Amino acid sequence: MENGRKASHSTEAPFPQSLIDAFRRHPASVAFEHRSRAVTRGEVLSLVTRCAAGLRAAGLGPGRSLALATDVTPEGFAVQIAAHLLGCRVTGLRPGLTPSQLAHVLATDVDAVVTDAVPARPELLRAAGGAPVLRLERDLLAAHPHAGPLPGDGLVARGRPGDEALVHLTSGSTGHPKGCVLDYRALTAYWSWQPARWDDRVARLAAGYRRFLLFGTLTSAVMFEHLGLCLLGGGTAVIPAAPLEFPRVIERLRITALLMTVPRLHRVLDALRTGPGRATDLSGLRVLIVAGSPLAPHALAEAVERVGTAVHQAYGQTETGMLTLLTPDDLAHGPAGAATSVGRPWARTELSVRDAEGVPVPTGGTGEVWARTPCAMSGYWRDATETAQVLRDGWVRTRDVGHLDARGFLHLTGRSRDIVIVDAVVHYCGAVEQALTTHPDVDRAYVVAAADRRTGEAAHAFVVAAPGATPALDSVRARVEAELGVPGLPSTLTVVTDVPVTPSGKPDKRALLARVPTEAPPATGAR
Repeated sequence: MENGRKASHSTEAPFPQSLIDAFRRHPASVAFEHRSRAVTRGEVLSLVTRCAAGLRAAGLGPGRSLALATDVTPEGFAVQIAAHLLGCRVTGLRPGLTPSQLAHVLATDVDAVVTDAVPARPELLRAAGGAPVLRLERDLLAAHPHAGPLPGDGLVARGRPGDEALVHLTSGSTGHPKGCVLDYRALTAYWSWQPARWDDRVARLAAGYRRFLLFGTLTSAVMFEHLGLCLLGGGTAVIPAAPLEFPRVIERLRITALLMTVPRLHRVLDALRTGPGRATDLSGLRVLIVAGSPLAPHALAEAVERVGTAVHQAYGQTETGMLTLLTPDDLAHGPAGAATSVGRPWARTELSVRDAEGVPVPTGGTGEVWARTPCAMSGYWRDATETAQVLRDGWVRTRDVGHLDARGFLHLTGRSRDIVIVDAVVHYCGAVEQALTTHPDVDRAYVVAAADRRTGEAAHAFVVAAPGATPALDSVRARVEAELGVPGLPSTLTVVTDVPVTPSGKPDKRALLARVPTEAPPATGAR
């Protein structure tokens, strides 16, 4: 599944050696604050050693595979690092996988499953089939309470560059999640896990991660990369007790950095506008990275106004990691159009905008965004057809549509496959959504395509009103026509109080599609 990536420096020790070495240098420094429990870097190394001994006893090592169904804990992190130290392939089983999705993932050559749930979930046991299910506490930690160093020179990473190292699952919004495979070469070159190769922009970002809010899942690709930035920058990952009350948790736990999806950001902004949340002190926040779906410029401006200069907007994919970042400095000193962009290419990332034939277009021209980064996946697990579609001569086709301006800022206008075809004319849902949010009474907008016997397909829009506003739907529709020159699009407009989200926190367009009336008249205003 090689994609022609440039190889990382041959002198770099394989992942996760840089983490092991950094923790050895500062064993007394707190790596995790798990609720009221502080866990030092030295204690994490002890956990890693014990987990590695247990995994070795279970027959796991280079080239063997492990699926993790563990909670967000220092122990859950330690078992993943231990598996990588041994050179295993690790698949993280994120929360929210259905029984059929679990069975689909675990049917792909898994040698063992590790869980910290007691008892193990019945659906996990069924999906595991004949693979042994190891309990983290009983079979690894308790079974090896005094495990010594691994054979050889202590805690030494043994991953082989071309071996599969990590399988990140996509959201599964099209059915079963795809597995994005990172080999040890990619993990070793990963921008956030190699502090010796941090440039000034990465180092400045890492400086804000003194207390990084770690929640949700350890299996998220974006959480994985930013956890590395925190731990290798000397910060502490703060794991709160559930449920989290945003934005109060930021003040209460003195958080300096966190990641947030766009829907969660909107809920935070709602809380900051009215009610008890208005009094929340966010002055200690240094980095708030918003990612996962498009953020309208007016929402970005309000976030900066209410939260401050901690606000960053990121763009990336499970297949590539973070590709661009729009920083407070970009907003303050960048070109006039920076606020409508997702920022400039991030560490060691190249971007190219190309036409349908894969030929680069001139600067400012619109096309599909291609990316090249040493952190990219080597392919989709056991899906050669899809891999061949996405990986081309060292480049990853993002299937997102946009353009690069003269200053190198990337402006996205939609996904190449997030389209609606009306009377044989292709319309990008992202462009319609952006046009809808330019109306002053619209806070958020989401467009889905549904079959239509008259036009082949029709666009259906769901909008969330701006605070205190009641959108006049004819006026909203006129704004779309003014922006795009498309009369009569979308077919229906529905005002909703909020939108459903997927387990990964992204807007759930499949759920919205289920709300589309079969033969609804245009411009419905149901709430």
